[in-house]
Amino acid sequence: MDECIFCKIIKGEIPSNKVYENKNFFAFLDIGPVNKGHTLVIPKKHYKNLLDMPEEELKGYMETIQKVSNAVKKGVNAEGISINMSNESAAGQVVMHAHFHLIPRFKDDGLRLWPQGRYKEGEADKIKEVKTWDAKRRRKNNKINKK
Repeated sequence: MDECIFCKIIKGEIPSNKVYENKNFFAFLDIGPVNKGHTLVIPKKHYKNLLDMPEEELKGYMETIQKVSNAVKKGVNAEGISINMSNESAAGQVVMHAHFHLIPRFKDDGLRLWPQGRYKEGEADKIKEVKTWDAKRRRKNNKINKK
């Protein structure tokens, strides 16, 4: 993607504070950190978001996120770390290149990620049915594909 800011960062066309890089992923400090050490981890190949990534890439992505999270947490002496990703504009995704935010957390840092609500009567059961149906459909498709 020629206009993608993250693709330009990967190519070195835009400077960044790189903290980690391997064959498939790149991690750098966020230019607008929520807390010190706030890091973004992105795939080198352009995917709009997690929903567009092939399953075979996800394992390596999670391994990279775990490795970088541990290093960032240790590097800034954080007490915890929040790992967040928004997928699509409605969820708050601004840069349309898959990226996880690794946000170091400190006791009483005041960061509140989102308000919590409650389900209306019967609403959770309806949602659960859709999820269960989707899981059954995927298992069935996997059996068909393996034959």
